[in-house]
Amino acid sequence: MIKNGAMHLDSLRDGRAVYIGGERVNDPVDHPAFRNAVRSYANLYEMQAANADLMTFTTDTGAQVNRQWELPTSYEMLVKRREALETWAEEHYGFLGRSPDHVASCLSGMVMAMPVFEAYDPARAAALADYFRYARDNDLFLTYVIINPQADRSKSANEQADPFLTAGVVDEDAEGITVRGAKMLATSGIMANEVFVTCIQPLREGDENYALSFAIPMNAKGLKILSRKSYEAGAPSKFDNPLAHQFDENDAVLYFDDVKVPWDRIFVHKNVEMVAKQFHATPAHTYQNYQCQIRLMVKMRFLAGLARGIAETNGTLAFPQVREMLGQVSAEAEMVDALVRSMEVKGRMEHGYFVPDRHTLYSAQVLTQQLYGKVITTLRDLAGGGVIMLPSSVEDFANSEIASIIDKTQQSPVRSSRERVKFFKLVWDAIGSEFGSRHTQYEMFYAGATFVTKGHAFRTYDWAGSTALVDRCLNSYALSDELSALKTAAE
Repeated sequence: MIKNGAMHLDSLRDGRAVYIGGERVNDPVDHPAFRNAVRSYANLYEMQAANADLMTFTTDTGAQVNRQWELPTSYEMLVKRREALETWAEEHYGFLGRSPDHVASCLSGMVMAMPVFEAYDPARAAALADYFRYARDNDLFLTYVIINPQADRSKSANEQADPFLTAGVVDEDAEGITVRGAKMLATSGIMANEVFVTCIQPLREGDENYALSFAIPMNAKGLKILSRKSYEAGAPSKFDNPLAHQFDENDAVLYFDDVKVPWDRIFVHKNVEMVAKQFHATPAHTYQNYQCQIRLMVKMRFLAGLARGIAETNGTLAFPQVREMLGQVSAEAEMVDALVRSMEVKGRMEHGYFVPDRHTLYSAQVLTQQLYGKVITTLRDLAGGGVIMLPSSVEDFANSEIASIIDKTQQSPVRSSRERVKFFKLVWDAIGSEFGSRHTQYEMFYAGATFVTKGHAFRTYDWAGSTALVDRCLNSYALSDELSALKTAAE
């Protein structure tokens, strides 16, 4: 049976410990801080059930699940998978940054290189393989926490004043390990079924207790989910905040209050080297960030549509300087699209699977980290004060006297006054509201600081090929030849 929206909603009513506003939430599915976003994710599963041919495939065990779990063995399979993920992203216009296909892509990349795990520890490799089949066949929605609390960044995890600030092993026995401490950022954790816990930051000698990789349900005993402020709670009207109202995926700190993790859920155990290898010696890091670029590709199309809509609404589309700005935005949106397709075309076989090109991916990450804020600024320039001087809320239209003034003052050559207000409310939610500002920060840092992505680009570029061209040029002439030519000419 294909997972649908109702099935996902039911799966979240599991007693998980969610905290917001100083209180524990009994049922996040229907809580005003989360209910609309929860249903946005449920709608993704409803959409996949209604579009099975595009969105799903049949596993070797006979389960029919989302293509996010598919392991392509050819370029054609990779493209077909991307088309499904792209269609899913269109359902949320790219604003659900941690949609279910993200962490599923990460795990898929890991199991593409099982020999790496088997060389480390056959028992841990078997645990990963078994868990992948379980998560895949049940079409689970996974989030992850792979960053340690910031605290004192000049010190490693084991050097912090509190040895259990960062989630680490406090005890272990024949059944498994006991974990205590915090991890971040569990984006979409409140809406997910399970969480993959590990560390993508470099660990040092002495950090072995924190060098873990495991997966547990979000309702695991002792797991506390500490939500940030809910933007959805402050956006009760879809008209006033059309994005925040339904796509506030939430972010949370997870605190492990002596959480027991069984051995069959542990993929890396106290091994600093393997924690890094699971991402970079396998296609995992490439595959998960390839999904991010697919989502961003859709989001850039949406922002380009907003940019043109602003110009049309304000009657500035014919202005040469405005067309120049729109031309720039269109080129930048198309660049992301081209980079995604280039990753696929330049992909190659690894361990029997077809994987997107690493360097093209990292090039895209470097460029899009710089790009997103620039595009947001362009939209702000195009909109001017139009996104500020708007009615306070949809309730203004319920007052006939105020509504008549709105109709007179909110003018546009192509939209009615109410359509203009509706459009600019959408623009502001995308670029300037608390929700929109969070997205700017998210797009700038979800892949790591800029020096991290640039480091990946440096590491994966074909420097040998580029320097060979320089050497070829240098070797094509010599100073002695030039001196001989001068001597001959002088004679």
